[in-house]
Amino acid sequence: MAHGDITHIDIPASDHERAKEFYGALFGWKFQEYPGYEGYPMWQAPNEISGGGLAPRSDGFTQPRSYVEVDSIDEVLATAREHGARVVMERQPISETSWWAIFEDPDGNVIGLYEGTTDTSGG
Repeated sequence: MAHGDITHIDIPASDHERAKEFYGALFGWKFQEYPGYEGYPMWQAPNEISGGGLAPRSDGFTQPRSYVEVDSIDEVLATAREHGARVVMERQPISETSWWAIFEDPDGNVIGLYEGTTDTSGG
């Protein structure tokens, strides 16, 4: 994926089993949990490109959130601040080779950022 591509969508769910059954029946999504991410089933669309996860619903997370791939989270957050955004969560590691962050745009939309790769095999 390239800078600016939507790379991941989190959907808040209070009942993961119900959500997996619903989205599987509706869209044909397949779900899998990965080691280290227990309790966070990730979905894969039939095109095998689009995907995301079922995140626990919480007071601060009640609507789906898209994540945009960027070359540098730090640079994008700086530019976002300059243009009136509020940083909700600074750059945090996902793995040794990938990071994420969250900001709120001037209209109150919450967007996630993703930098790096989760491929640690070197390929």
